[in-house]
Amino acid sequence: MEFTDRVLKCIDCGAEFVFTAGEQTFFYDKQFQNDPKRCKPCKAKRSRSARRVRPETRTTCSACGLETTVPFRPTQGRPVLCRSCFQKQQAQPHGADFAARTSASA
Repeated sequence: MEFTDRVLKCIDCGAEFVFTAGEQTFFYDKQFQNDPKRCKPCKAKRSRSARRVRPETRTTCSACGLETTVPFRPTQGRPVLCRSCFQKQQAQPHGADFAARTSASA
């Protein structure tokens, strides 16, 4: 398929930008259905601002009782672990609890 450079208009700043034949080939190869809507500077600005800042919430670790901060708002009734207790829990084999239950019932 033959592509030629096309001039598009940015939806953010209204500036015209060139959608090159090479970019069109890339879009075609990746099976993208829509043309780009933003010029490169607006696209870069948008991706920088898209990073979400997570609020830190102070809470008490359910396992060791130390005060800690977590990057989410804890749900009532669910345990919250500090970093070290969480890493200890992650280090345990996931099947250990299942193996203990199945061997006890056998």
